[in-house]
Amino acid sequence: MSKIIISCAITGSIHTPSMSEYLPVTGAQIAAAAIEASEAGAAILHLHARVPETGHPSSDPAHWAGFLGAIKAGCDGVVNMTTGGSAIMSLAQRLAAPMQFRPEMCSLNMGSMNFALYPMAAKITDWKFDWEKPFLEGSDDLVFKNTPRDIAFVLNEMGSLRGAKFEFECYDVSHLYMLKHFVDRGAVKAPLFIQFVFGVLGGMAADPDMLMLMKRTADRLFGDSYQFSVLAAGRNQIPMATIAAAMGGHVRVGLEDNLYLSKGVLARSNAEQVRQIRGIVEGLGRVVASSDEARAMLGLKGVGEVAF
Repeated sequence: MSKIIISCAITGSIHTPSMSEYLPVTGAQIAAAAIEASEAGAAILHLHARVPETGHPSSDPAHWAGFLGAIKAGCDGVVNMTTGGSAIMSLAQRLAAPMQFRPEMCSLNMGSMNFALYPMAAKITDWKFDWEKPFLEGSDDLVFKNTPRDIAFVLNEMGSLRGAKFEFECYDVSHLYMLKHFVDRGAVKAPLFIQFVFGVLGGMAADPDMLMLMKRTADRLFGDSYQFSVLAAGRNQIPMATIAAAMGGHVRVGLEDNLYLSKGVLARSNAEQVRQIRGIVEGLGRVVASSDEARAMLGLKGVGEVAF
């Protein structure tokens, strides 16, 4: 098997500070968490920004500037900036920082969908900030908008004009067909890096049968021109990643996707999860890719061309 890429999603925009004291929210915390995850074996660092004072999801380039330079100076990890941001943001807000900082890699969501977080609110009784409960409860009427027009815009602005490659986030089989549409249009070129996303209410359940279906469908649509990775939300993070690694795929962990190390035990850092999955994949005989090896595998432009 080829070398395995471990991605780590450092903070995201889903979990709120009341859920875990270990969730990084300030620039210093995000930078330190990302550098530690890189040192533990994460080749790709999937990043979001937060308002430092409250932990609210942020699209402000000033908040991104609070950690991007420190990460670049502190490790050689591939910086993967979200273009999904948060489902409550407009596309212009989501792209403000990536367009300015021109990273090597961006995420790109391949379809509109329900993005329901509201069941999480029932599990919390002690809220740190006023925004958290309404943010979660309001997601029962939330559509995460990623239309074909939106996708085409991101592909042009971040890909054609700024040279970024993409982590194509596919929450459903239909998202693979949307990606194929853009391949057929010539807007996307190999090698493709497809992230199969499981466990978000509104997308696919974290079911091994769904993983097999996604893999068979991607094989049929893209042949040998793609590589896949798997992330699963919550307690299914490690089991689904383990299956992916055994199938020859890549894996993603991190506090964006799961706050726990084991049942009832909060992960104290992103690096703990990286070390956990690294031990598993190495036990399966996989060799973990370095950041530079990941750059070569995915055809990235290199850290010298970023603007931070």
